Amino acid sequence: MEPLPPEVPRSTKPKRERDHQDLLAFTLGVKLGSRGTVLWKPFQLLACPQLTTRLVKRRALTGGEKQHRYEKEHNFKAHTFRRPHWCEHCTAFMWGLTVQGLRCSDCGLKVHKQCSQRAPRNCQPELRRVKKVFSCDLTTLVKAHNTERPMVVDMCIREIERRGLKSEGLYRVSGSTEHIEDVRLAFDRDGEKADISTSAYADINVITGALKLYLRELPVPVITRDAYLKFIQAAEAPSVDGRLEAFRQGLLLLPPAHHETLRYLLLHLKRVTTFEKDNFMGAENLAIVFGPTLMQPPSEDALQTLSDTQHQKSVVRLLIEHEHALF
Repeated sequence: MEPLPPEVPRSTKPKRERDHQDLLAFTLGVKLGSRGTVLWKPFQLLACPQLTTRLVKRRALTGGEKQHRYEKEHNFKAHTFRRPHWCEHCTAFMWGLTVQGLRCSDCGLKVHKQCSQRAPRNCQPELRRVKKVFSCDLTTLVKAHNTERPMVVDMCIREIERRGLKSEGLYRVSGSTEHIEDVRLAFDRDGEKADISTSAYADINVITGALKLYLRELPVPVITRDAYLKFIQAAEAPSVDGRLEAFRQGLLLLPPAHHETLRYLLLHLKRVTTFEKDNFMGAENLAIVFGPTLMQPPSEDALQTLSDTQHQKSVVRLLIEHEHALF
């Protein structure tokens, strides 16, 4: 039997750690300072597994799993814990009868209020916490599913390009509202397993309607409100080169997941225009449809929103026409 390691005098440990261990030792009935103290670490890991498993998960993915490096800040909210909890940043006990600390509603990270500013910023949402697909923040959704783009965008565009590129009035003609709502419920319920094939929805306008609805209901538009003015100003530049340069500057303001989603969508819309003789949907008509869908003015003023409609159309038309030069 190996000799027990020498005991560390309690006076050399930080006070916060001593308080933490005193509390846990009292709960487990372990007497600190005795020879049984050697079992302290296993007891600690058994009692507080979230302090190890969660932190390990946040540092690295399991072997062979690909991670798309889209950064997202935590969505902290005040929380009252029903059982004793320890801060996952400093590992100290979270005291109080109510509202002991904060919890990220996307990844579940639990921290003291004062620790929330020091905790790692890169939130990795847990899929089980993402309750829906529609109306979910774009970056949250792609990180939870570990994809480059929202699966709604990928699946709908694949289906549209498979059987709808020559459909007259594509994206302009509305599908059945009831069927579009069914598609929304299917994505919210089944995620990437949702069935949007011909056998489920023969009318391609249902699929285009679902895609437009998804983009329209994003809490943060694809072209974010922070970048909105830059894109409006870019469309008003006097020369083509000036517009392209201003658009490139605007694209740099988009979060990576938004940038990738916009790139993929514009590539698809440019492909739609190549079938204009069949579907009668050129860049101008598509811009009328997607202008208000991809862009929402920062101001909620109704008059401002109405006056910006023409600018939104110009931005999206130019983005479609110059997609090859911008991405």
